[in-house]
Amino acid sequence: MEGIPEKIDSRFRLVLLAAHRAERMMRGALPKVETHETKLSRVALEEILQEKVEWDYGPAPVAEDEAGEEPTGDEA
Repeated sequence: MEGIPEKIDSRFRLVLLAAHRAERMMRGALPKVETHETKLSRVALEEILQEKVEWDYGPAPVAEDEAGEEPTGDEA
């Protein structure tokens, strides 16, 4: 995809990351880039496009049977 950092796999993820970052700025986080933009969503997008925001996918989900939970047999 053109214009999106290589680590970001889709436009959808880009939008999610920008929304999350904009929310953090609404709660008091300071911008990490100098920009003429005034909308926090645009500032957040600029930060991500300039790769100023660290993120990752987090730990892989664990299936219930791998998490040590055994089925009770009570499921209907």
